[in-house]
Amino acid sequence: MTRKFRFGTLPAGNPLANALTLVVGALAVGAAIVLGFFAFVILAGIVVMLASIVGIRLWWLNRQLRKNHSTREEARRNEDGTTRVIEGEYRVVSTQKDGSSRRGAPP
Repeated sequence: MTRKFRFGTLPAGNPLANALTLVVGALAVGAAIVLGFFAFVILAGIVVMLASIVGIRLWWLNRQLRKNHSTREEARRNEDGTTRVIEGEYRVVSTQKDGSSRRGAPP
């Protein structure tokens, strides 16, 4: 029982126990490799499915935006094909009674 475990040797003195330890260890390592491979395949499949769903959704939204943009461009065009310009007026609300602006103008 006081025998030390040295690198490269098995702790049991019985050759049958040593062989059984090697077989069980090899089976455990093999099972871990196989299970790890299947876990990787399942996770990779999930990632591919999610990426394809996101990609299809982005493609669909981009398609819808392009469609809406083209219909808006068609609505802005005149009969002769030129683009209309939308004009408007504005009024400055933040002026004082004497007509000068409140910011940046000397009092």
